[in-house]
Amino acid sequence: MNSYKHTAAKEASQKFFYDCAVIGGGASGMIAAITAARKGAKVVLIEHNKKLGTKLLQTGNGKCNFTNLYMSSQMYQNEDTEFVQNIIDKFNVSDTLKFFKELGIFYNERGGYVYPHSGTAASVQEALIFELGRLNVKVKTDFIVTAIEKKDNRFIIKTEGFFYEASSVIIAAGSKASPKTGSDGSGYNLAANFGHTIIKPLPALVQLVSDMKYCANLSGVRSTGNISLYVDSEFILSDYGEIQYTDYGISGIPVFQISRYAVKALDVHKKVSVTVDMLADIDRKDLYKDIEKRITADKNKNIEQFFAGILNKKLICGTAKAMGLDLNAPVKDIGVQKLCEFTDNLRKFKFDITGSKGFDTAQVCQGGVNLNEINHNMESKLIKNLFFAGEIADVDGRCGGYNLQWAWSSGYVAGLNSV
Repeated sequence: MNSYKHTAAKEASQKFFYDCAVIGGGASGMIAAITAARKGAKVVLIEHNKKLGTKLLQTGNGKCNFTNLYMSSQMYQNEDTEFVQNIIDKFNVSDTLKFFKELGIFYNERGGYVYPHSGTAASVQEALIFELGRLNVKVKTDFIVTAIEKKDNRFIIKTEGFFYEASSVIIAAGSKASPKTGSDGSGYNLAANFGHTIIKPLPALVQLVSDMKYCANLSGVRSTGNISLYVDSEFILSDYGEIQYTDYGISGIPVFQISRYAVKALDVHKKVSVTVDMLADIDRKDLYKDIEKRITADKNKNIEQFFAGILNKKLICGTAKAMGLDLNAPVKDIGVQKLCEFTDNLRKFKFDITGSKGFDTAQVCQGGVNLNEINHNMESKLIKNLFFAGEIADVDGRCGGYNLQWAWSSGYVAGLNSV
């Protein structure tokens, strides 16, 4: 028998009792385990990846935008934002900054977005892992939890070949977003087995797909603009920032901010479209006057040349082709009126939305454990001493560190009340 099998057989033959077992070693799971251990609890943290905090490494494009100085309930998009704010108030942004500074993580901020001063997510991951070790939290990586049962006021946590017992359990197993980081939705099954309602998980903060033929003509361009979402022709919301045009549709932070509503509408077979104002920061009347003034001096320029100082040529040509304009014709032949109509079209360029890029590229999920079944201690209202933290709950925030703040706050509250 090799050393691994010998260790496995020995451990499987013994009973391991813990005050608290945390299922999931992401952001919320790690802070939950740390918080419980700081109260003196004997804690085991079980993670099915080979390393803790895998998804954390992707946040903020690897720079880890771990909270935001501009915090409010409006930054969350699920139905019960009051619940979210109540939890965040118990471990707020100031508490988060203090917590990480005590771990050696200094920060800087840009427009409210907070990043570790090191500029790398790995420093946050490593600081949390080190603190778990300092507190003697038992960390079990590469272990899949297959079932959790409750018997005689104790939870039995079953894994492939091992089992543990604990007085309380915190399920912090993440969602279905970004499965390559280990978020496979298995936590939903664990919660459902205890009778919890799972609101259908759908992608959020995700790229949107369009079947418009001109997408390929715009692909590769990044341009600042305002994007507006319509469901069954009714305006829902808009957002402003850098939009990325791709061969499949559109991406960028403004797209992410509206995407959860688009995805939800598509899921119930509603008609979804967006319009992009590519000239949101240019006054319409001033632009009209400029066209009238320049058309005489620049009469022999084609439409691409005429608007070259305003927009990327791909956007100009792609939009002009969609309108049926001759790209080679001099602007004198197109005329002032048609040129003004062209700029108006740049302000309401339409994409019919047919889908999203799905869970594979979504940053978070909407849906999860129904908040009506969780109290303000992050404890199950159905099962005593069962807690939830992080993305497994029906909470999704906007881009900008809000989802990680939810992870820190909910994990802290769950860990605090689990012992």
